[in-house]
Amino acid sequence: MEILLIIRFCCNCTYALLYKPIDRVTRSTLVLHDLLKHTPVDHPDYPLLQDALRISQNFLSSINEDIDPRRTAVTTPKGETRQLVKDGFLVEVSESSRKLRHVFLFTDVLLCAKLKKTSAGKHQQYDCKWYIPLADLVFPSPEESEASPQVHPFPDHELEDMKMKISALKSEIQKEKANKGQSRAIERLKKKMFENEFLLLLNSPTIPFRIHNRNGKSYLFLLSSDYERSEWREAIQKLQKKDLQAFVLSSVELQVLTGSCFKLRTVHNIPVTSNKDDDESPGLYGFLHVIVHSAKGFKQSANLYCTLEVDSFGYFVSKAKTRVFRDTTEPKWDEEFEIELEGSQSLRILCYEKCYDKTKVNKDNNEIVDKIMGKGQIQLDPQTVETKNWHTDVIEMNGIKVEFSMKFTSRDMSLKRTPSKKQTGVFGVKISVVTKRERSKVPYIVRQCVEEVEKRGIEEVGIYRISGVATDIQALKAVFDANNKDILLMLSDMDINAIAGTLKLYFRELPEPLLTDRLYPAFMEGIALSDPAAKENCMMHLLRSLPDPNLITFLFLLEHLKRVAEKEPINKMSLHNLATVFGPTLLRPSEVESKAHLTSAADIWSHDVMAQVQVLLYYLQHPPISFAELKRNTLYFSTDV
Repeated sequence: MEILLIIRFCCNCTYALLYKPIDRVTRSTLVLHDLLKHTPVDHPDYPLLQDALRISQNFLSSINEDIDPRRTAVTTPKGETRQLVKDGFLVEVSESSRKLRHVFLFTDVLLCAKLKKTSAGKHQQYDCKWYIPLADLVFPSPEESEASPQVHPFPDHELEDMKMKISALKSEIQKEKANKGQSRAIERLKKKMFENEFLLLLNSPTIPFRIHNRNGKSYLFLLSSDYERSEWREAIQKLQKKDLQAFVLSSVELQVLTGSCFKLRTVHNIPVTSNKDDDESPGLYGFLHVIVHSAKGFKQSANLYCTLEVDSFGYFVSKAKTRVFRDTTEPKWDEEFEIELEGSQSLRILCYEKCYDKTKVNKDNNEIVDKIMGKGQIQLDPQTVETKNWHTDVIEMNGIKVEFSMKFTSRDMSLKRTPSKKQTGVFGVKISVVTKRERSKVPYIVRQCVEEVEKRGIEEVGIYRISGVATDIQALKAVFDANNKDILLMLSDMDINAIAGTLKLYFRELPEPLLTDRLYPAFMEGIALSDPAAKENCMMHLLRSLPDPNLITFLFLLEHLKRVAEKEPINKMSLHNLATVFGPTLLRPSEVESKAHLTSAADIWSHDVMAQVQVLLYYLQHPPISFAELKRNTLYFSTDV
């Protein structure tokens, strides 16, 4: 930890002066290329854009020609040249614990290293932990892979607490800068922020990436993204197509190779936001609407689907998945997804062939391995994305072309609670009005969605976290609003993530939160109480203060979410995960009431939002709460905490 902190502070100046300017020109060139692609040829700016692109490309070409080739290669004592092909930080499982390693892929060898501890003023060097000649490196098939060593997953609530701390520290740093605070105080805050981001980066990855030395042992990395795993695998397999020979490095050769890593590395900093320059984009905060239209270029029929990944807190997370289009070479999904962005800068699309062979199970995580057919990535340029209109584009991947459209909605706009003008439906209508009209204790839409999820979605991985298809959700919204007689038939045929998404949308569009605007300040104060007995009395009294339709519906939903969490080993949804998904939805004040509580767009993990999560988590972790018992044991004290 200390070594990594030292390196970060020592290398920032060199990195900013030597690498950042080139990186900015590269990004500008990509933006110019996209602008040209979407600018009509007869537009007056078209020639100017062409000139700007040509100048940028010529500049980059001259830089590439002037680069000393020794910066990407090392000469062995035998006079052989080893080219560095790829390097990056990966989490290795070693001795049943997670270790952050810097992995270097050369033309004939994979080397795993860590930074040596050195005294101040001395040059930083790497210590080789192990290496595998590519001629000896194999990827075990799912059935061949051995069970992974026991690594206890980091509790979800601790990961979320880290995110909260990171956002709080980010806000403090911004305040210090705005008030022209002391540089020492700012550096101290940055150091704390880096430590939390480092821990988050170390403990969040869960996707196994195992490699094996045919003459020795296996090694296991944990990655956050299937995209990243595929990149490493493809880079290694491409090099293995050459005529490679097995070898053993002498101590001198290993010393020379390891010693070259510090100069040759292309990834200089751990991918955390505290390593970013002040003038770099903080990323997008809000909701990205993506329609995955279709794909072409498959050579033979297959069962095909796509997943969408976005970056958040320095690593990528899978956010959405299309349905499987069976036995086709030209799938046409036309599915829309709403993806929450948390400082995101990139969108990744991966195309898979679905595997139904249950014998092909990865022993590291007991999941069936689907084949990646192609993958692509685009930068989320705010100027391109932040428009009211849909932006259509194509990602090319391994000869496959995936067409998609996207548009962005800011967090403030997307979270507005807007009462429905039509009071005959259920969405945007007060829950008391709906239950009175239906003569029910819990709205019909809530009961039906919960019943369907428990019937066939309670073991679905990421239920309530994975986005449902937006068009399916809107279709369900329409039939519930119209009280269509075909609701039950439609529910039974609908993708379960769409049903889960409809339930979330219903609570999100209530004209006021389920736990009411009136009691919101008291919930915020109650959850902050430190005395357990006082907190218990307060939190139970607040429930008793809710209108009966709100309370009964809340208790009904609460028991459902507990049943979902009981299947956590299968669906990967813990109580904390569910509280994170539903907390803000059930508590976020309506627009009129929330003006005093609004936070900046870049502060999603704000104090208020995390408190909303903690309120729901408190009730989820509480022993069963009975409506009759609550009403029977009414306590006589004010809701003012």
